[in-house]
Amino acid sequence: MLDYRKSAKAASSPAMTNALSLQTYRLLGRSGLRVSPLALGGMTFGTEWGWGSDADETRRIFDTYVDRGGNFIDTANFYTNGTSERLVGEFARNKRDRLVLATKYTLTMHPGDPNSGGNHRKSMVRSVEASLERLKTDYIDLLYIHAWDGTTPAEEVLRAMDDLIRAGKVLYAGISDTPAWQVARMQTMADLRGWSPFVALQIQYSLAERTVERELTPMAKEMGLGVVPFFALASGVLTGKYTKADLEHGGGTSGASGTRKNVAAANGVLTARNLEIAEVVKSVALEMGKTPAQVALAWTLLNPAVTAPILGARTLKQLEDNLGALDVPWTDAARARLDAVSAIELGFPHEFLASPMTREVIFGGLRVATRS
Repeated sequence: MLDYRKSAKAASSPAMTNALSLQTYRLLGRSGLRVSPLALGGMTFGTEWGWGSDADETRRIFDTYVDRGGNFIDTANFYTNGTSERLVGEFARNKRDRLVLATKYTLTMHPGDPNSGGNHRKSMVRSVEASLERLKTDYIDLLYIHAWDGTTPAEEVLRAMDDLIRAGKVLYAGISDTPAWQVARMQTMADLRGWSPFVALQIQYSLAERTVERELTPMAKEMGLGVVPFFALASGVLTGKYTKADLEHGGGTSGASGTRKNVAAANGVLTARNLEIAEVVKSVALEMGKTPAQVALAWTLLNPAVTAPILGARTLKQLEDNLGALDVPWTDAARARLDAVSAIELGFPHEFLASPMTREVIFGGLRVATRS
């Protein structure tokens, strides 16, 4: 087994160290809210789905993260059938005000009840009341729309969220798993009507999933939403834990339960292409004296739109390893290798606008500086 903590050879160019810690707080989007550069994810809190952590291990993970200065906790009403929120509420009880608790609504909690899920006002209000009870708190710092349902009017969602914020039950609004055009439309609508805007965008983003670079991350940066990536390790694929033999997975399960391998397969990330990317991640990690997980997590932080990737650690050992992503010694060569193996086609109009011919007829050979 390779020891990624011992560098096999010297870096090919001077290293660029992030010099971050959990206490190097960042502003979340256009807000003044300060959050750690790595968020602690609660999807693994509880064993109801077959692959999470029990209460004792979850407590050790939570306390270690917070004791080191971490303050950004991410959960959802749906996670482990509500157990995740209950555990977060229990662990946060004596340190509530120093933490930023983020949760989500949308996913159905009672199959068969048509109004127990979705983005509409009834679903939002009832979900928030239930989350407040499970979290043992009287306010939620950040409430996300978990996924766009395609049926609820945008005005209804925005006004209901604004009402909860004005009532003090929610402090900030976020959105997840929604097309860029819809987010931009809603953000503009909120600005024009004086409603609370979104300050966070939670999306899948990793070396294995870069298609969000076409529209979602540029939109977020332009419109004041801090990007909070989930599946930054591609359900463990980028850690090097899987091989080509694991491609015979039969498609995985459709839900969140089952083995981690089945979930990775169901999410579409356990592929031959992503295994190739994982091999390059392992090679770069070896050169840096880091682990693949640390390198893959740190890579997402190189995108200026990203505020804090979410850690999905199931054990304290995994958390300890993940925190090492904050001091990865980047080189230009290492970053170029990862960018190249994971590159995607941006498609139209991005590649058309960047072509020499188009730029020539727009600018006439002149150089015009862009805004940062």
